[in-house]
Amino acid sequence: MIRAILVDDEPPARDILREYLAADEDFEIVAECANGFEAVRAVTEHDPDVLFLDIQMPKLDGFEVLELIGGDVTVVFVTAYDQYAIRAFEVHAVDYLLKPFSAERLAEALDRARARIAAKEKVPEGLVAAGRARQTPLERILIRDRADVHVIPVEKIDYLESQDDYVSVKTAGKSFLKEQTLAELETLLDKDVFVRIHRRYMLNIARLSKIELAVKDNRIAILADGTKLPISRSGYARLKELLQ
Repeated sequence: MIRAILVDDEPPARDILREYLAADEDFEIVAECANGFEAVRAVTEHDPDVLFLDIQMPKLDGFEVLELIGGDVTVVFVTAYDQYAIRAFEVHAVDYLLKPFSAERLAEALDRARARIAAKEKVPEGLVAAGRARQTPLERILIRDRADVHVIPVEKIDYLESQDDYVSVKTAGKSFLKEQTLAELETLLDKDVFVRIHRRYMLNIARLSKIELAVKDNRIAILADGTKLPISRSGYARLKELLQ
């Protein structure tokens, strides 16, 4: 059986999908979700093969869900809006169903999903990243912690710290680990707000209290909460330019 999850904030839309899928013996619906948070939790709990995913939903949209779950699940976007089609295929969706759709059109999508699942094809990380790259500058950062999702508005971030292929997001004395590089986040954040002060650190300029000299002409950023971060020479040049 191919394990499927339906994600749509409109119950009638889920009803139609459920009715059409009932006619196909290969597919088993293991969960239904009314928003993106429920979808991320359901993917964690049920490990589905395919996700039938609406795009415009409250709390998290379909592309944000895809960012959080990664590329292990085959995705069929189901939406009433045609303007997202190009973006959907950029993130390697197996199909894009435009509401209202027929049983025959859904059958085509199911055949494509079967082929993708049989080939055990995963979405390359670069394509998943392309989904979030369209929304620049970022207004919020999404972090998945197993079945939980943390939504952090960028203005609440104090600073970001690189940890190899992860970024530690520091906010209000707490740390959240996101699977994304600092270099990638740097391209998505507002350059008038966030500055790369060191190869390991990116600072929200609103949190800077003062700059102090350290040994050998090195400089340290002192944040409003007393946190101290090193500033490289190139980082100091970027910081000066932003503060002028």
